[in-house]
Amino acid sequence: MTITQQSSAHAEAQLKRLIQRESERLGFQQMGVGTTDLGPHIAHYRDWLEQGFHADLDYMQQHGAKRWIPEQLIPGTLRVISLRMNYVSDGAQPLNILEDSRKAYVSRYALGRDYHKLIRSRLKKLIGFIREQAGQYNLRAFVDSAPVLERALAQRSGLGWFGKNTMLINREAGSWFFLGEIYTDLELPTDPPYQQEHCGRCTTCLEECPTQAFVGPYLLDTARCISYLTIEHKGSIPLELRPLIGNRIFGCDDCQLVCPWTRFTQKTSENDFSPRHQLDNSTLIDLFNWDEETFLTRTEGSPIRRAGYECWQRNIAVAMGNADYDAAIIEALRKKLASTSAMVNEHITWALDQLQSKCEH
Repeated sequence: MTITQQSSAHAEAQLKRLIQRESERLGFQQMGVGTTDLGPHIAHYRDWLEQGFHADLDYMQQHGAKRWIPEQLIPGTLRVISLRMNYVSDGAQPLNILEDSRKAYVSRYALGRDYHKLIRSRLKKLIGFIREQAGQYNLRAFVDSAPVLERALAQRSGLGWFGKNTMLINREAGSWFFLGEIYTDLELPTDPPYQQEHCGRCTTCLEECPTQAFVGPYLLDTARCISYLTIEHKGSIPLELRPLIGNRIFGCDDCQLVCPWTRFTQKTSENDFSPRHQLDNSTLIDLFNWDEETFLTRTEGSPIRRAGYECWQRNIAVAMGNADYDAAIIEALRKKLASTSAMVNEHITWALDQLQSKCEH
């Protein structure tokens, strides 16, 4: 290596340290830099699509190779900066909520403000800092909003390994964190991919999935996943899956809750991720009684908006049908029968039948 090359490499390493320090100041817990090579993740993702495990999420197969070849999405991309941010805050204990059939379980990531907006804002600030330090390089931020395989990129950037539940797991932080990426033509020094897998022979996440959505390790059948059914799926929930959903009305965290690495979870310092409107500890009846205006007001700036009011009612109706027999729940369901859509009515009718059956037994 020539003196000029040594000087250049030193400058790039120094720049990376500055970016790392600024990312921490902006609230990220870890940063890694990887190349655009996703290695074995490409074949795994394509096989998953070919087997139809993406259900009706057609966007998963759109854009072709742009999803796994970053430089095709953003020409000139040489590096991917991956960052993670913790999101679990203090609040009602999730297992306590899951064990109370009259309570409503909302996935921990959706209790506070929509993470897309917060993380995108921080990434833009980080991009501004990088340009101040390095000049006008091409830098583009992504937060689960484009054809980007974020977990694969994070693994290739050294942030963690793929668990058997398909989540990215970090030895110091478990898996309760959000990811964001910056594509750039700035040739920063890279971090080695996270090669070692620390799940061992543990298969608890696969065994404890309420709907048995895992076909095998690292292989999720989306059509059976509660997160898909309660958020992305807009039609009627299959009859055979309804009893398995329990009181989960928006998303599901079970495969993370039972993971041994969860004990290393780090709490967030972001107030915006704190639970809003007591969503971490509400009854099914309270949330079912929201009218559409209340729903829109209380989910403003929330990931829950993605489901929409009709599916929100559908999900809660299913959870009510899975609850222990309760006259108040039956009354709340009956009151809504005349004022909801045909799809919601179908789920309300199912729920009433379930509760009546419990009363008879």
